[in-house]
Amino acid sequence: MTTTTDVLRGAMPAPRRFWPALATGFATEASAVALLACSAWLIVRASEQPAVMYVMAAVVGVRAFAIARAVFRYLERLTSHDAALRQLAATRTDLVRRLIPLAPDGLGRVRRGSALSTLVDDVDDLQNLPLRVVEPLVASATVALASVVFVAFVSWPAALTLLACLVVAAVAATGWGWVAGARAESTIAPLRGRLADAVSDHLGSLDVLLAFGAEEQSRRRIEAADAALRRAVVRRAGAQAGSTAIVSLAAGAASILALTVTAPDVATLGGPWLAVAVLVPMAVFEVFQTVPLAAASWRQVRASATRIAETVPSGIPHGLVEDAVAATGVAPALGDGLHLRDVSVAWPGAERPALVDIDLDVRPGERVLVVGTSGAGKSTLAHALVRFLDVGGTYRIGDADVRDLAADDVRLTVGLCEQDPMLFDEDIRQNLLFARDTATDADLVAVLGRVGLGGWLRERGGLDARVGEHGALVSGGQAQRIALARALLHDFPVLVLDEPTAGVDPAASDALLRDLLGAVDGDRAVVLISHVRVPEALVDRTVRISDGRLLDG
Repeated sequence: MTTTTDVLRGAMPAPRRFWPALATGFATEASAVALLACSAWLIVRASEQPAVMYVMAAVVGVRAFAIARAVFRYLERLTSHDAALRQLAATRTDLVRRLIPLAPDGLGRVRRGSALSTLVDDVDDLQNLPLRVVEPLVASATVALASVVFVAFVSWPAALTLLACLVVAAVAATGWGWVAGARAESTIAPLRGRLADAVSDHLGSLDVLLAFGAEEQSRRRIEAADAALRRAVVRRAGAQAGSTAIVSLAAGAASILALTVTAPDVATLGGPWLAVAVLVPMAVFEVFQTVPLAAASWRQVRASATRIAETVPSGIPHGLVEDAVAATGVAPALGDGLHLRDVSVAWPGAERPALVDIDLDVRPGERVLVVGTSGAGKSTLAHALVRFLDVGGTYRIGDADVRDLAADDVRLTVGLCEQDPMLFDEDIRQNLLFARDTATDADLVAVLGRVGLGGWLRERGGLDARVGEHGALVSGGQAQRIALARALLHDFPVLVLDEPTAGVDPAASDALLRDLLGAVDGDRAVVLISHVRVPEALVDRTVRISDGRLLDG
């Protein structure tokens, strides 16, 4: 299975792309420390009123380090964000690529809001690994160590106090952040997914909630999830503020201790170098304050990586199709039809198969009605025919075994119209064009006329009319007709209609079925799945499924 370590490793940019960010990050922080050291020496030395030639080098150094700091900061931001965002795009692409084989049947246990939160927020958090964890820690640690060595050449007692204060600050600030904010940081990612689930459920089922008077209860659920997330964010901010305060106190203590241990040697050391030994710790701790923040970012990044690892399996779960061959983009020839022998089908995670020992033939141009009670296995058969679910036994399209074909290629021959067709919040034209992007407006109008939507299209004002989010502006029957129009545009040799009258008034179901089947060409095979009565004249034969078994055919 995919582990958190695998996700974190994949979030790091390649060394060849990330090393410029590390180098410029070090140069930026080193320039900041050097600027303060040079400025401190210059100010104190200038107060002694020496000849100008004795301070010119320091003046040039101040200007050089000030400019260098700005230039290196720009380059660090440019190179680090370029590397991190490129890797973020690759990570998200890889995540989507690994989720696609799971859709739709392998994502049944993943809530829509959680999946969206994982794809967006959790993956976005991964960019903090190189930007707010690795790069700041490397720059801070190397600059702090280099500063201790530099101060040791000025005054070794001051260097020892600086090193001691750095160690104390690192332990105390990180420890405080862990005690005060670790739990909050680790819960932010799941709480964010919980809020996304609540909002998605509320908006997606608002009509039902209003009809049953449950809208207020759902809204309270959203408010509770939002309050929990807000508390976690506030606790994290408080922990980070406390860590910053500890670092600031340690910075002041380092300067005071440096003054204390170097004051007895001021006559030997000299005023300018005393100023360097006392003030350099302030610049070092300004750089060092990113360490506890990096620790906090690390905890949040790790929590997000854990959620991603839990959402995306490393392999294809049992019951789903794992392609052994690459898709060719060519539809397999239907030949003498579809042939299933001793087929069994199981849903991912199910303890027993949903279909057992199924024998079924669907010939070109034949219209087969599959009936059965709810839960008998009708939709399972539909998903097996289009290769959303894998099959045990033999399933052939013409002379080709489906195991020798890519699932995407199978779906060029066998198309599915689901009982709840997906309509995008776009106009009618865009909802049809993805089935065949070369279709003209005339083609679209003609196919809508074939499925009985010609008059409706004129009433709506043409192809530019919108259908609303998830088809909110169309009825259930109109959504089924639009789905069939898409299937006709795609020209599937075999069409599977899964409960096309679901959500349609019973009095209108027969008329809808007549229109749907009448729009299908006579040489196109149709597998009609229904739990309600269908006029016998509309189909060639009927098969019945009960408890996962085919009773007659």
